[in-house]
Amino acid sequence: MSDFKMNPPVNQLIGDMPKIGIRPTIDGRLGGVRESLEDQTMAMAQATAEFLSENLRHYNGLPVECVIADSTIGGVAEAAMAAEKFRREGVGVSITVTPCWCYGSETMDMDPHIPKAVWGFNGT
Repeated sequence: MSDFKMNPPVNQLIGDMPKIGIRPTIDGRLGGVRESLEDQTMAMAQATAEFLSENLRHYNGLPVECVIADSTIGGVAEAAMAAEKFRREGVGVSITVTPCWCYGSETMDMDPHIPKAVWGFNGT
């Protein structure tokens, strides 16, 4: 078996491989609620990106890359900023992560062309 040559994974597509967008969604109420959850929510997003990057591969063997929104998403403006970043970065699928909220439509990924998932806890 040592006579076999192993070829390293390469992208043979035209363009970049799609990435996974991580959307850290938070309860947007200011005055203690949001502030108490910022660190936990971003840590959840970072842990999700690490897990996916370490355990998923594209069809060609290359590791999946993740893009995390620049801030937590607690309203429409932050959701729009994340969507724009994901468009620039070539995100092809998104996962919304949250430890804390009921996933209001103002914070969700509403792009009809991108498959999406939600992972989190609805404690309300």
